[in-house]
Amino acid sequence: MSALSVNSSNNNWLFKYKLYHIPFWCVYHYLWWLLAVGDPLKAAHSMFFSAYTVKILAYVVFQALAVYFNLYFLIPRYLEKNKLTEYIIYLTVTIVCAASLINTGYYLSAYLAHCTIQTMFGAEAGSFFHFFGTSLPSTVASMTLAMSIKLTKNWIQTERRQQLLEKEKLETELKFLKYQFNPHFLFNSINSIFFLIHKNPDMASASLAKFSELLRYQLYECNDQQIPLGKELTYLENFIELEKLRQNNNIDVSFEVEEPFADHLGIAPFILMTFVENAFKHVSKHTHGPNWISIKLALDQQQLNLFIANSTSTDAANEVLNYGGIGLKNVRRRLDLIYPEQYELDIQNNTNRFEVRLQLTLAEFELSSTLQMA
Repeated sequence: MSALSVNSSNNNWLFKYKLYHIPFWCVYHYLWWLLAVGDPLKAAHSMFFSAYTVKILAYVVFQALAVYFNLYFLIPRYLEKNKLTEYIIYLTVTIVCAASLINTGYYLSAYLAHCTIQTMFGAEAGSFFHFFGTSLPSTVASMTLAMSIKLTKNWIQTERRQQLLEKEKLETELKFLKYQFNPHFLFNSINSIFFLIHKNPDMASASLAKFSELLRYQLYECNDQQIPLGKELTYLENFIELEKLRQNNNIDVSFEVEEPFADHLGIAPFILMTFVENAFKHVSKHTHGPNWISIKLALDQQQLNLFIANSTSTDAANEVLNYGGIGLKNVRRRLDLIYPEQYELDIQNNTNRFEVRLQLTLAEFELSSTLQMA
């Protein structure tokens, strides 16, 4: 094994167990002790090479345990779930317990120094509760600092993720304009409607309306981060109807939607469209065999279930993962950015069929400021 791989493994181990925090807590308590002593060398000597080392070690260890217990257990379990009363109670108990354990460090320091607690820490230090005057505020300060750092870190990560999301949204919209509404799609749809005008005027009129709705949705109604689920569904229906009009008659298209699809839920534009477009693009073109596409949508409370399957041919099997120029990697990336840990995507590429199963947890739809002013 090379030295580089060993160093990388050690660094991963350090970050996994957060051992790099140990120097931080040592420096943090050294600075507090320096403020109390006033002499850097004297503070360092008394902190690391004297009987006070045990007491200061108690501050380092028990405050760190209290901080991490709060950050990684109490906050996710109670505060983030709006259980404020329980969180305050358990946080108070944690602080008192940590301060009590720190107080024992005073007695252990005196014991190891072979002197009384009064001799080492003053005549007024005769009571166990006397040390709460130092240990309690110090523990509260440590936990406040840690929470501030954590909240700042989360805020920076959220801002960075929001910037990436905006960038990804713009790139995705441009790619859809390029690959989805390309001249090939537009001219074929217009030609299909043109031939229908003489053959079936009513059907041509309905198809033209769908085509108009499709363009209007693409250009004007999908500029927000979320749109009502019903609008996305209408868009899919219009797209499927136009694709059925463009495709050969030997392709059997099945589109099933379990009602109701209320607009109280929102969804990011074009999240579903990628998979639907892919099915039409890569469906088999057998002349002596079945060609089919099956699309099913169901809503279970706030979980949207999408199932898409289509017949494939050997020639299209290697191209099917490209997703119409968008790329499977980009699709997963967009899902990761918009719905982190809120989706499950299973893709199966078999010899004669291609399947996509998507489970997506949706949130309540909130009107954007633009829509509210309209």
